[in-house]
Amino acid sequence: MSRNLNPTTQKVLLILFGGIVLGLSGSPKNYFRTLKIIKKDWQKINEEEIKKSIKALYRNKMIEFKKNKDNTCTIILSEKGKEKAITYSFNKIKIPKPNNWDKKWRVALFDIPERLRKKRDDFRNKLRDLGFFEFQKSVFAYPYNCKDEIDFVIEFLKIRPYVRFIIAENLDNELHLKKHFNLL
Repeated sequence: MSRNLNPTTQKVLLILFGGIVLGLSGSPKNYFRTLKIIKKDWQKINEEEIKKSIKALYRNKMIEFKKNKDNTCTIILSEKGKEKAITYSFNKIKIPKPNNWDKKWRVALFDIPERLRKKRDDFRNKLRDLGFFEFQKSVFAYPYNCKDEIDFVIEFLKIRPYVRFIIAENLDNELHLKKHFNLL
């Protein structure tokens, strides 16, 4: 299977993965946020493209079909499909920006060993990509709630033992940060 799936196939895969996320969602806030994203993506796909994408996913063993007693079919993500969906989620992850700042800073600190240099660089680049401010090579700050997103990135990269996440009410460089994030 090619590394790059067409956009419709990616969306179908993510929507199927979203179903799993909904089932595992522990909070109504996350449940409704996921549902909103799924609905928006679903509306952007035309029916013929969906059929082609589902067939391609089946051919490439990303999904499986389960026959139900009532003669309907359920589409299930295979392990390979889950891995691919998680990878796309990692590449597309964004942190929602609330209307009001809660006046707290989120600080990610890490000390990832040299033998895991690629993961360390990936984590640093993802933090930059998400809009974090780089205090030092391994200390980043962000003003909005992002714990779930950072936990996802940490788990995806398998670097949990090397990363700490702090929520702080003030920082000594706060004025500079407030200017950087347009919070003045």
